[in-house]
Amino acid sequence: MQANTDAAVVLLSGGQDSTTCLAWALARFRRVETVTIDYGQRHRIEIDAAIRIAKAVGVPQSTIPCDSFRALGGNSLTSDEAVAGGVRSDTGLPNSFVPGRNLVFLTLAAAYAWQRGISELVTGVCQTDYSGYPDCRPDTMAALAQALRLGLEAE
Repeated sequence: MQANTDAAVVLLSGGQDSTTCLAWALARFRRVETVTIDYGQRHRIEIDAAIRIAKAVGVPQSTIPCDSFRALGGNSLTSDEAVAGGVRSDTGLPNSFVPGRNLVFLTLAAAYAWQRGISELVTGVCQTDYSGYPDCRPDTMAALAQALRLGLEAE
C-alpha cells in the first residue's frame, strides 16, 4: 500500500494538547482525520469535546471503543475506587497513570491510518509528563514509532 504523506491522523482526546496538535496538523497536511479513543474514562465530556472540535474545524472524526482499561482498573481515570490526585505507593506513579494507554491508543490510531493509506500520526503526548507517565517518554515514543513501522511494514 502506498502511504499518503500529505495526510495525517490526529489522536484527539478533546483536551488542550490534542486540540493544539489538530491545529498544527491542519496547518501542515492537506488531509486530516481524527481518532478519539473511548477507553471507559470517567470524564465522558472529553469524548463529546473531541467530537465537537472535529466538527467545528470540518475534519472526519471516528471514535474507537477500547474499554479494557476500565476492566483493568487501578487508576483514577477509569476506576471509581482510585482516588484522583494521589500517588500509588507500590509504583510511585500518579493514580491517574493508565498503564500502556498511549501505547494502545497510538497502535489503534496507526491501524486506523493504515486502513486509509495514511502514514502520519499526530499526538499530544507531553514530554514534560514523562516523569509521571512512563509512556510519554521520548524513548518510549521512538520505540513505539519503530515498532509500528515494522509491524505495519510502513516507511
